[in-house]
Amino acid sequence: MRPLRLVHVVGARPNFMKIAPVMRAVAAAGFAAQRLVHTGQHYDVSMSDVFFSDLGMPVPDVHLGVGSGSHAEQTARVMIGFEKVCLAEAPDLVVVAGDVNSTLACAIDCAKLWIPCAHVEAGLRSFDLRMPEEVNRIVTDRLCELLFTPSPDADENLRREGTDPARVFRVGNVMIDTLLAHLPRARACGAPARLGVEPNGYAVLTLHRPSNVDDPAILRGLLDALEPIQARVPVVFPVHPRTRARLEEAGLLARIGALPGLRLCEPLGYLEFLGLTSQARLVLTDSGGLQEESTALGIPCLTLRESTERPITVTEGTNTVVGTDPARVAAEALRALAGAGKAGRTPALWDGRASERIAGVLQAWWSARAPDGGPRPR
Repeated sequence: MRPLRLVHVVGARPNFMKIAPVMRAVAAAGFAAQRLVHTGQHYDVSMSDVFFSDLGMPVPDVHLGVGSGSHAEQTARVMIGFEKVCLAEAPDLVVVAGDVNSTLACAIDCAKLWIPCAHVEAGLRSFDLRMPEEVNRIVTDRLCELLFTPSPDADENLRREGTDPARVFRVGNVMIDTLLAHLPRARACGAPARLGVEPNGYAVLTLHRPSNVDDPAILRGLLDALEPIQARVPVVFPVHPRTRARLEEAGLLARIGALPGLRLCEPLGYLEFLGLTSQARLVLTDSGGLQEESTALGIPCLTLRESTERPITVTEGTNTVVGTDPARVAAEALRALAGAGKAGRTPALWDGRASERIAGVLQAWWSARAPDGGPRPR
């Protein structure tokens, strides 16, 4: 049988850590001709391009350059551009990852064009439809033929939604594949020293979700929560471009300047950021991926949201969902800094081999196709 024509899609930085190990595992297995499409959903060099060099990913074969915009505008631009890619490339299978707008857009294109699609990190649910990412997750999983899940709760979510179990494969967490592969190099980068902090003597903060940064009252409250934390240890805050714009609009940069322990810096590449977080004493975040990475690293994590689509990081890992109430955030942070943070354990199959398991499923799937490699009903 001829090689599988496989197209991978990335659009935003969380995708890169999920697709990079899959591409390496598929290349090692040798059953597919791979192409990489970058939608350009993250278009800032520090938010996107540097990740390709950090992760050793090939230069994208196609760059759609969709840029920013509303959810509808961004999704529509990706759909228009990726449809043309599909018609030109005629892939046998498309692989999407995560829950960003590019993921949803490409899954819809595939469904309309009757091209099988696989979803890496399927089945995660926050049960909060106010989150755009939750809509993306639900629709993508409904449309994809192969669903690669990281944990038992994801399997259960898909089962409750009536998903055919034959489409579901629990493979583990591909982000941990990337973390374990790059951790030694990341720690050798010396990010803490460059930023003027001592290993295990600082906290790391990330904020980017619209629910946190678009509401000046919530943003101001989070700064209130940071006041006693930064008085205890330095808090390093790599500022997302969107967050920086909202801080400026809300007139909060002067307030930040009054907090000497809060240290703002530009967004970091993958290796520098992993080097920073892996040696932190505490992580405060509204990111999904950092909840998982903190659990794998054994570092207490406080999630600044009301829900999480990664509950295994709470039930087994180091994560605590604290919301955005300033008093609770500060109290939980000070508790963790005093040594009472969650220790947790690494969940099953978060062992650095998830991508190998994905490659095995893809190879078996392709071997079982019709002789002409044509589409089959889902």
